[in-house]
Amino acid sequence: MGFPTTSLPALQGATPLSVWLDDPAAPTPQPALLFDITCDLLVVGGGYAGLWSALHAKRRDPSLDVVLVESQTVGWAASGRNGGFVSSSLTHGIGNGHSRWPGEMPLLEKLGMANLNDMEDEVAGYGIDCNFERTGKLNLATKPHQLAELEAGAALASHYGRDLQILSARETRDRVDSPTYLGASYDTSGSALVNPAKLAWGLKQAALDAGVRIYEGTPVEGLRNSADVVAASTPFGTVRAKRVILATNAFPSPLTRTRLMTVPVWDYVITTNPLTPEQKSAIGWAGREGLTDAGNEFHYYRLTEDDRIVYGGYDAIYNFGSKIDSHLDQRPQTFEKLAGHLVATFPQLAGIGFSHTWGGAIDTNTRFFASYGTAMGGKVGYAVGYTGLGVAATRFAADVVLDLLDGAPTERTSLSMVKQKAFAWPPEPARYIGITLTKNALARSDENEGRRGPWLKVLDRFGVGFDS
Repeated sequence: MGFPTTSLPALQGATPLSVWLDDPAAPTPQPALLFDITCDLLVVGGGYAGLWSALHAKRRDPSLDVVLVESQTVGWAASGRNGGFVSSSLTHGIGNGHSRWPGEMPLLEKLGMANLNDMEDEVAGYGIDCNFERTGKLNLATKPHQLAELEAGAALASHYGRDLQILSARETRDRVDSPTYLGASYDTSGSALVNPAKLAWGLKQAALDAGVRIYEGTPVEGLRNSADVVAASTPFGTVRAKRVILATNAFPSPLTRTRLMTVPVWDYVITTNPLTPEQKSAIGWAGREGLTDAGNEFHYYRLTEDDRIVYGGYDAIYNFGSKIDSHLDQRPQTFEKLAGHLVATFPQLAGIGFSHTWGGAIDTNTRFFASYGTAMGGKVGYAVGYTGLGVAATRFAADVVLDLLDGAPTERTSLSMVKQKAFAWPPEPARYIGITLTKNALARSDENEGRRGPWLKVLDRFGVGFDS
């Protein structure tokens, strides 16, 4: 299906902020660090990865003195701006994991599903009201060649013990009615939805309740290793910690070796006004499933608690030099494109208004899922490169990094996925050229019945890729 680009007056009044973060119930920030302190464990970064790390460290040993520092406010970046899709996959999809470690995939699938189930239980146990919905996800075919791809994906999933239901066009449209849908695969067990900001804020409160000291507005400017501790410098104080976990996502890490492991790629999202009962009836969607389409350049969309449509993806924008700037959070040409795509998907909603527009950086690596490691004599641990699928994977990563810092082998640290790392990105200008070539090749593949041209075949051979 070809999508139009449309300029809609209805976008003009939209609030330039994540709909999730635009909430009067947002918690008051914790004070910044203004003095020198010591601790057992320092966590750098107040997104999901850092929050799960701090919580699980306290769960393992309640006596640990754990400090978390965040340069802005907890949940401010990717954790408060994502679509709220929660996936059991630890490898950015079964196909991606199968291409790398087919012998390890049964265990990876088992661990991923256990992680999702345990996450649901833990969220409930902490009393976090984040609208956790186990509604499943539809992966939608909008072009004929994608039907065969969905069938192949379901067969591969079945090989690893997963049941993806294949739906006809009629069965798909009985669930969500769009004239663009030709069929779908339905994952009933390995996916959920959350309000992402409420999840981050709930984890923050759980960490505070567990005794974690949290300092917001506190960027870490550098790390210095010594015999007994790692000293983390901030603008107004130094933290001396026996162990450090870096959870900085797409933002520059204070650890030099991790800076070429990821690049920041901007993802953009629009949100409609709440659907009226008539609009909701016109498109169905009574099951509130999460939706993605099956293209290389794909959209993701879902309903909020008050029946807005959150609609994002498709454009994945890399800025030369891995530039990170708050001005990049708004990109009108992408918002106009997404608005046109949404109305083309649901012509029943022609004339709908939009309430919010926003963007944010995803920490993309060359294998699409996290790389793990330690530095400074085993005193610093890190996980980077979730590539937009980190809502649940960060929880698993927190335990991996804590295992690595403990130094004792575990089932998690024995995984090839953990032992091996993604290829580093090349320096500029090769990085920009390579990413641009890949984006263009993926777009051509979508328009050429999914055929992968020479450039994509070379990347496939070396296990390198790029996806929106």
